[in-house]
Amino acid sequence: MIDLVLEYSNEQSDFEIDEKMITLLKSAAVSVLKNEKCSGKFEISLTFCSEEEIKELNSLHRGIDRVTDVLSFPMGEGGEYPENLSNGALVLGDIVICAKRAVEQAKEYGHSTEREFAFLCAHSVLHLLGYDHMEEKEAEDMNRRQQKALEDINVRRK
Repeated sequence: MIDLVLEYSNEQSDFEIDEKMITLLKSAAVSVLKNEKCSGKFEISLTFCSEEEIKELNSLHRGIDRVTDVLSFPMGEGGEYPENLSNGALVLGDIVICAKRAVEQAKEYGHSTEREFAFLCAHSVLHLLGYDHMEEKEAEDMNRRQQKALEDINVRRK
């Protein structure tokens, strides 16, 4: 069984983040965790930010001075994660989504904003679990995993 504590903050005004969106993103994260055979209590911090903020974070942490859609900050190494002593959850890390960029990408790709946000969340949870997509084989594997997670919660491209 998976118990996910999803702490979130909305630090942007480009797109309204409602409880329905938070529920969807929590479902996407739980779907990834289930598919990865995780069990227990986990915690993820999710922040919705502006283009300016994500550009600054991207520059500071990755040395890339441009806007991106999402950044992931894993808290663990080698499958070991710190425990939040106040709630007993393993802290997987932080996800930062640029809401404006996510909305733009949804339009570019021709699918719903909900699908784009869910995709970015699933993608980031995989990063928090140690997956990457720097090489073609890794990218194919990660893509398969995130698509499966979205299909399992009935989130499709159209």
